[in-house]
Amino acid sequence: MNVPTWVWLSTVGVALLFLLVDVFVIGRRPHEPSMGESARHLAFFVVAAVAFGLGVWAFAGPRYSAEFFAGWLTEYSLSVDNLFIFLIIMAKFAVPRQLQQTALLVGIILALVFRGVFIGVGAAAINNFSWIFYLFGAFLVYTAIHLAREGQSDEDDYDENALIRWTRKHLRATNDYHGVRLTVMQEGKRVVTPMLIVLIALGTTDLLFALDSIPAIYGLTKEPYLVLMANVFALMGLRQLYFLIGGLLQRLVYLSLGLAVLLFFIGVKLILHALHENELPFINGGEPVGWAPDIPIWLSLVVIVGTLAVTAAASLAKTRRDGRQAAVNG
Repeated sequence: MNVPTWVWLSTVGVALLFLLVDVFVIGRRPHEPSMGESARHLAFFVVAAVAFGLGVWAFAGPRYSAEFFAGWLTEYSLSVDNLFIFLIIMAKFAVPRQLQQTALLVGIILALVFRGVFIGVGAAAINNFSWIFYLFGAFLVYTAIHLAREGQSDEDDYDENALIRWTRKHLRATNDYHGVRLTVMQEGKRVVTPMLIVLIALGTTDLLFALDSIPAIYGLTKEPYLVLMANVFALMGLRQLYFLIGGLLQRLVYLSLGLAVLLFFIGVKLILHALHENELPFINGGEPVGWAPDIPIWLSLVVIVGTLAVTAAASLAKTRRDGRQAAVNG
């Protein structure tokens, strides 16, 4: 896929424009968005993603369009899983509702930065080391098994990482929020606010999720441009989705299991691709393994859509069943 430099620059410029609007327009007036506001913004980003995918079809063909849609759906699913952790962080640190939008905005910007770095590193690794697909595939299979063992998405706790514990221990912090300020003066001394600790929690969470998402999407497309755009469209509407469906996320009780299936499938796909183009001398004498199939992108798209549909239907059916059972017992 030959993407001209001006297309790259235009794309990055438009994405930066949306971020600047978020930072200097929305970020200057922290508030809890209404359902209508969230729905309009989310619909805009979804329609824009679909239009972009159709544009790829028109200018580059159905193969690359399918790769974009597969990557976008996968990244969106992983991003929704992020929201579970975001909800837990917001609840644990008792972030006021009117400040949550600003916190999420910073978290999304950090996610874009981290993923941008990993996209560049991943592209360089793929171009220079074909065996990297073995590592990507093995990592995704491991992650899938870990997610499956976690079971249903009903986490009600959040384990603080080492960086947050260090911050709590070594930096004096206030008990109360002071708007979106990260530090304030108290008794003549500069102290941090809980908002700084919240942003550290969101940032480190973004970093960990980027480690999963980038190998996953490189298992669906090797085009850095499509990888970037799939991540941009998956993240740009995430804040609105958070406020739009909020507690409804708790109804997706099988999301972790669904993502485990997706990551396992993509991990196996990557390993088979690595075998198909094998260059490691200790595997089949450095020759491609003939029996290893290269899974086509259309099949990947079918598996992704089918898994997400089954996951959503099964989750909603279980929550309705549990609700009826609770009503009977109550």
